[in-house]
Order: sequence, then C-alpha cells, then structure tokens
Amino acid sequence: MKRTIVITMLIWAGLFVSHAQSLRFDFGKGKAEKGFLKVLPETVFSQELGYGIDLGTKVVANQSVGKAALTDGFLTSNQPFYFSVKLPEGNYNVKVWVGDDQGVSDVAIRAENRRMFVNRLQTGKGKHQLVEFTVNIRDSLIAGSRNKVRLKSREYGYLHWDNKLTLEFNSTQPRINAIEITPNKKAVSVFLAGNSTVVDGAGEPFSAWGQMFPYFFKPGKVAIVNLAESGETLSGFIAARRFAKMLSLMKPGDYALVEFGHNDQKQKGAGVGAFTTYKKDLEYFISEVKKKGGHPVLVTSVQRRRFEQGRIVETLGDYPAAVRQTALEQNVPLIDLNAMSKILFESMGEQPSLLAFAHFPAGAFPGRAEAIADNTHFRPFGAYEVAKLILKGVRDAKLDLAEEIKATEPLFDPTQPDAYDSFYWPESPGRDATKPDGN
Repeated sequence: MKRTIVITMLIWAGLFVSHAQSLRFDFGKGKAEKGFLKVLPETVFSQELGYGIDLGTKVVANQSVGKAALTDGFLTSNQPFYFSVKLPEGNYNVKVWVGDDQGVSDVAIRAENRRMFVNRLQTGKGKHQLVEFTVNIRDSLIAGSRNKVRLKSREYGYLHWDNKLTLEFNSTQPRINAIEITPNKKAVSVFLAGNSTVVDGAGEPFSAWGQMFPYFFKPGKVAIVNLAESGETLSGFIAARRFAKMLSLMKPGDYALVEFGHNDQKQKGAGVGAFTTYKKDLEYFISEVKKKGGHPVLVTSVQRRRFEQGRIVETLGDYPAAVRQTALEQNVPLIDLNAMSKILFESMGEQPSLLAFAHFPAGAFPGRAEAIADNTHFRPFGAYEVAKLILKGVRDAKLDLAEEIKATEPLFDPTQPDAYDSFYWPESPGRDATKPDGN
C-alpha cells in the first residue's frame, strides 16, 4: 500500500511540475483510462497526495462496471460532495464526464465558494455527457512583491484563498465518471471588484451576482476572477491590497468591473462623499487598469429592496450618480445596475421580490433561531437574476466580452423576471446563515 502511494505521488509530481499538461482523474470502479489517475471512495485529499475527495464528504462507487474505461465507473453520494486538486493560481479549463451505464444521472456543479458552472444536467439511463467550463483559482500572494492581500479573519476558511481547486457535485443523483483539468493562459479574465452584493458567498442562504456570473460564458474563453468581499468600500478594497492583487494578475485585454456604494455611503469625515473621495478612487481605479492594458467597466450600485407605494425608493444617495458622471467624464463603459435593478424588483412586486432576497422564517437554518429579513443580500435566485442584469449591461455596452456569452443564453428583459420556481438550486453544505458584512 505504501509503495502504491509513493508511485502515485511520483506520477502526480511529474504532472504537477509539467504545468502545461492536463491532470486527469478516472472515478469509480473499472479500468483506469490511460493517462488518468484512479479515484475511489478511499482516495481522500491531503496536501501530500495532492488530490482526492475533500472536506469530510463521503462517496460510494458504482457496483456494475460498464464498457468504456473512461465512463465505466463513477462516484456518487446522496449528499453534496467535494473533490479537490492542489494547483497553483491561474485559470483552468475543466472537463467533467457524467452519467451511468446502468442508470440515470442528475448533477449540479459548482467550484470554490459556490460558484455556479453547471446549474443542472440530467442524463438518461445508460447515457453519458461531457461538460466543460473555465474556472479561476487564486491565493493571497501578490506577485512581484512580498505583500499579501489583507484578508479578514473569516476569509481564511474560504475555499477561494487556498492552494487548490475544489469542485462541488450536488443534486439528486450525481454520477461523476472522470475529470480533466488543463491550464488556460489565453482566456480573457474578467475581474470583479465589489462588496457583499458581488462576492462569492461562502454559505447558504446568502449569495451574490458574482458567483452566478461564470455560468453564462463560453468554456475556454472567459474566466471570472471575483475579488469582491463583504463589507468592503472601494477605498477599503484598495487599502486591503485586493486591487493590487487584481493588477498583479491582469493582462492586456482583460476586464475589470467595479461595483461599490452600499458601504461607501456610510463613511464619514471631512470631504468624504460620492463626488469627492469616491469619485477620486474610481478615477484611480480606471487609470491603473488602463495602465495594465485592461478595460475598466463601472457598475452602479444594485438597489436595496425598499418599497413605498409599489415603487423602489432610492437608498444609495449620490453614489449611483457619481458613477454615471465618472463613466461619462472618463469615457469608460457603464453598466447601470442601479436603474436596471429598480425595474427588475418593481416588476417582481413588493411581496414576490422577497424570494429574491434573504427572507426566511425563524428556525429555517441551524443556529439561527430568529427570522432572517435582509433587504440588501440575495438568496441564490435573486443573485442569478441580478447576474442576468449584468449580462444585459455587457451586451448593451457593446463590449467585445459580449461575444463570449453562451449562444444559448437569451436576452434578458428586467420587466419579465424569471419565475422563482424555474431556478434550480440544491443547497450547498454550510447552511450557517451567517450574515455577510455590510448592508
């Protein structure tokens, strides 16, 4: 057994050193496809091994072996499970083969902190399907310096600041046959700077538009790099070196979308305000992104859910107007999320829009005896709808990025929101209902 582990680690080391190669994993019982490492229920992730079933989740393997080596076996579970691979930061193309020679499969696939890539994929009895997507992983180190991002204490437990790619397999009958992971240095990176309305939310039921955004883009073409964090202001984003991290990763042709305002409006002090300090920070953001050959895109603050007589009441003061003015003066693209989200939430209606935000009765989540009534932070459905508004903004601004939106993704009309029941989201583990910072 020890000899087997040593041989496996040597194989892994060879693949890991040759970063340009693909890493390939064959799941379940049956023959291992040539060039693939076998993954069984007992293949548990460790830093030494470099890959395996992770975060204490349990899986079982197929009982009946199929015909083709690549898809003759699978791993599955009646609960969401995780598979991690130790990797350096970067963008990666991921291929996942799903299906069952003897039965059906039903899977949702997410990565890192609940980033949605496959909303739901169902295969019929005896059928298999290959799905592909492009994912970014990162660490807190800032290349070219000795500095790191100043993480908040809770961020050390997040899945998006470590040294591995973590995939979550969810839904009722996930049947995972094989995985291939390949570095992608050509994809356009789309960096997201923002607060809790943008962040990759770590735990149910809170979510934000940034973690839904990767779902909409063609595999191999675009990688979403979400550097947003709950509670941040634009000035705080810069001070915590999150912006320095972004610039250290940016290459010519990449995009940088910036949406703040919710927390910035609470900052106090002489001269602090939307048309002073905030506008100055936006101009600095634009200038530095352009120096790197990137494309800055300004995004106005998404509306809070505050209704009066059936209409959304503006709660963000002068901050949306300051963003609009800066975009005009600096001649950079604008996504007016503030205006679009007003239309969206009003079209939903005062009561139905509760289903877009984190409103839940007392006792709905472990450790949270009181009711949740949050009119700033979204549940997954609301985050998905707002992500569609950002997508509409990309198209309306005629960004080249719009060419990389999946051809199957229709135009979105905020006056015609999706029905709540049409959105599929089996909950991820981690239902702690910890409220994000900020409001």
